[in-house]
Amino acid sequence: MNAEITRHVSTDQPRIMVVDGSTLVRKLISKLLVKDVPGAEVIACATGAEAKQALEEGVVDLVSTSLVLPDMDGLELARQIREHAAQAYIPIIVVSGDVQQRLVDRDLSSDITDYFDKSQGPQALSTFIRGYVVKPDQIAGDVLYVEDSRVVALATRRMMVKQGLTVHHVVRVEEALDILRTAAAEGNVPGVDIVLTDVYLKGGLTGRDLLEKVRQEFAYGKGLLPILVMTGDDNTANQTALIRAGANDLVSKPIEERILITKLSFQLRVAQHLRAATAE
Repeated sequence: MNAEITRHVSTDQPRIMVVDGSTLVRKLISKLLVKDVPGAEVIACATGAEAKQALEEGVVDLVSTSLVLPDMDGLELARQIREHAAQAYIPIIVVSGDVQQRLVDRDLSSDITDYFDKSQGPQALSTFIRGYVVKPDQIAGDVLYVEDSRVVALATRRMMVKQGLTVHHVVRVEEALDILRTAAAEGNVPGVDIVLTDVYLKGGLTGRDLLEKVRQEFAYGKGLLPILVMTGDDNTANQTALIRAGANDLVSKPIEERILITKLSFQLRVAQHLRAATAE
């Protein structure tokens, strides 16, 4: 394997992959990341093929790739990464020169977590990546939480409130939809910052139904209103179906607090960034 690996002293910190055809850019970004993300291990790859080979040898926490690579484009690399279950949900950032136009056109591939404007320079990119992989002490946002188990809801709500989140808990999908419709009628779109729902719910509608209504009836994209789906189903086909139906990410049950909070924080940050960029 030809990937260049830059290590710091720790072994339990983020593993970050940087894919860029320029040797100078790879070395510069790697150096900045090691400085900005204490303990980071940076895997620098020149081509999509190198990146794929490196990913076969170990899971990473984030991939940053140039839109144009010597052997493929960044969008194709992202698509291929998503095909592998172990890497299916990692953040993938594409570095491009036309970010603003993509945001205006809503041209955000479902395989891409975010785009970064390369005109902002390597230091800004390093800082941007740091925001994804370094967990904040506190996170802020309004969570619409759908769970029909009182015991599970009590424990999970406590996890979120402890981190500074405001939680609006409902038992049924119909109640969640009423909240979103009321917010839309008042011009408060989307009304909450993120949705967390169990996939299997008693009663009429399921978490899958909620996904489809939010994405189709309300036409809220993944950037405007991220949705995390909790599921105990480890069937890959069923998980893929949820992602295709509009889930930003999945949270395995039973819930592990660290993973839940990390995923909530990540999706909230992505949504806040996209909203701010679109509003400018």
